[in-house]
Amino acid sequence: MKEIVLITGAHGVIAQELSQRLSNAFEVRLLSRFPEQKNEFKWNIDKHFIDDNALKDISHIVHLAGANVLEKKWTEARRSEIVSSRVKSADMLLRLLQNQNQHIKTFVTASAIGFYGNETSERIFVEDDVKGTGFLSDVVLRWEQAADAFADEGIAQRVVKLRTGIVLSAQGGALPKMGGFVKRYIGAAFGSGKQYMPWIHVDDICAIYEFVLRNTMANGVFNAVAPHQLTNAEFMKVLAEVLKKPLIMPNIPSFVLKSILKESASALLEGTRVSPQKIINAGFEFAYPNLKPALDNLLSEAK
Repeated sequence: MKEIVLITGAHGVIAQELSQRLSNAFEVRLLSRFPEQKNEFKWNIDKHFIDDNALKDISHIVHLAGANVLEKKWTEARRSEIVSSRVKSADMLLRLLQNQNQHIKTFVTASAIGFYGNETSERIFVEDDVKGTGFLSDVVLRWEQAADAFADEGIAQRVVKLRTGIVLSAQGGALPKMGGFVKRYIGAAFGSGKQYMPWIHVDDICAIYEFVLRNTMANGVFNAVAPHQLTNAEFMKVLAEVLKKPLIMPNIPSFVLKSILKESASALLEGTRVSPQKIINAGFEFAYPNLKPALDNLLSEAK
């Protein structure tokens, strides 16, 4: 009998890819505000509601739910939504399991390299480094604390937190937007272009989720980014090369992005390197460790 994995954030790019990847080895259920498929179950965070059938006999939870950080300006209402979509949703799952005296083997949560703060430097961050500063760092801390509660309160045997960079997918997220700009000859680096852009191919991030589910020794925090990390300017240059388009626009000035995105522009204008060595040492092998083959694969799929 297959173990059951419950995935939140059902309609996100990672959830859709991951559910297909896991379906051979696990029974996969997804939580959605608007369930459409037979294995999707309704939940409503604001109303503290989950279909009881979703939690029955589950062994693992993969928590991917969370409002897009860069989709809107960081107004007070948006800040609250960014936090609650991650933290309140995890808290709700924990309380419901506690109320039912139900225990699970593994709680795996998405997290973000924003934990290390927004700064541009040559420093390479590892999992043991201290928390940075800024809104995103504060969000990630609360996000991970909500996950740790599953182990602290004896509900999950282990908790895994995957600090992820930019996920590259042909189906959504940042890549189609950036590629679209390059194709229209308006692609350009952001600000100085010297900030690093830790990234990962969607196949590799899904493979990491499967790896930590299967590997019972995996516990705690792992950086989930590709080994080959480039600056924003270098990233755009490789993207233009793969698309066979010239980069003719000057860098987009920082003040332009700040005038449009306000404080959230910092997520685009700053960035440093993050080491994936811990997950490699645990035995994980990247299918796409380098950017050009990753883009070749994804953009050939999109054609």
